[in-house]
Amino acid sequence: MGKSSNLLLCLSVLIFIITKSALAQKCSNYKFSTNRLFESCNDLSVLDSFLHYTYDSSSGNLQIAYRHTKLTSGKWVAWAVNPTSTGMVGAQAIVAYPQSDGSVRAYTSPISSYQTNLQEAELSFNVSELSATYQNNEMVIYATLNLPLANGGIINTVWQDGSLSGNNPLPHPTSGNNVRSVSTLNLVSGASGSTSTGGGGGASKLRKRNIHGILNGVSWGIMMPLGVIIARYLKVSKSADPAWFYLHVFCQSSAYIIGVAGWATGLKLGSESAGIQFTFHRAVGIALFCLATIQVFAMFLRPKPEHKYRVYWNIYHHTVGYTVIILAVVNVFKGLDILNPEKQWRNAYTAIIVVLGIVAAVLEAFTWYVVIKRGKAEESAKTGHRVGNDGRSLYV
Repeated sequence: MGKSSNLLLCLSVLIFIITKSALAQKCSNYKFSTNRLFESCNDLSVLDSFLHYTYDSSSGNLQIAYRHTKLTSGKWVAWAVNPTSTGMVGAQAIVAYPQSDGSVRAYTSPISSYQTNLQEAELSFNVSELSATYQNNEMVIYATLNLPLANGGIINTVWQDGSLSGNNPLPHPTSGNNVRSVSTLNLVSGASGSTSTGGGGGASKLRKRNIHGILNGVSWGIMMPLGVIIARYLKVSKSADPAWFYLHVFCQSSAYIIGVAGWATGLKLGSESAGIQFTFHRAVGIALFCLATIQVFAMFLRPKPEHKYRVYWNIYHHTVGYTVIILAVVNVFKGLDILNPEKQWRNAYTAIIVVLGIVAAVLEAFTWYVVIKRGKAEESAKTGHRVGNDGRSLYV
């Protein structure tokens, strides 16, 4: 009975803690220290942010309190309305950050390009009552915006955070949640959602990034190494000839076709993201495409096995092939750093590479065992043949 009571007490405490923690993350339960009240609020999808607002459709005035929680020191935050598109360029931003003297600076900054330094300037609409507070790792921006809207009160919103260098904002990260922080908001109904069309951001671009990552991860990062394993280790078995060759060609050709599709989506993403560059990832991707294309065309120049130049072709083919595998794996991990998906995706790919590595190591040892054993058997057969020809006993 006593054990049951203790267990029930522990469960009750645990449920209370979980419930309290969950409620603490909802904007509807938040109370401002200044006793300000707002008619509506939205839990923003990423970056631990919340928007509280009151909208007067007759005057077009929008009173907002943008909260950005769980901030570390040396960070700036921003919330913006984009009157022209759904991305960063064209956004009319309100920026705030704690200064080195302990005060908080809040100002307006229109974003005209991806190379912005968040310089202070007037927005395309009036902003008044602008202020900000920073306390307990939470930044709150207060402002009143005059937004005479003709589209039913729907606005495109963007929010961000980034690091500071002294009192100067640095560019924000261009991966993970920092490229997902866009949405539409209906100020009348309170409905919000991810943007799916328009200029430069939102769910559409994220979907393309995911497609790009999956295509390249499967092709360059998995099928290419698998094709190499097939070629290197199956051909040792005489019974697998020529099946191993056709399996190798099929695997590598399929990987190349899928990889080119992934590479093309990467180029498309780059053209749609002016000012956002992943130089190393892009350079390695181009190098992979070039090397793999050379490999494909080199198959048409492959000498016959008995040709005197076949050994040089083999050296070239193996060198380029292993180079492609190494660059592919490196670039997949670089892509995961850029896309910053949930941790299980990186863990899954890491597990696949580890398994392929273990399989290759085991097959490598087995291959050497077979080759050495076969070599000894052939040498023994040759020796026996010579002794037999001399007319002497094979057993001396």
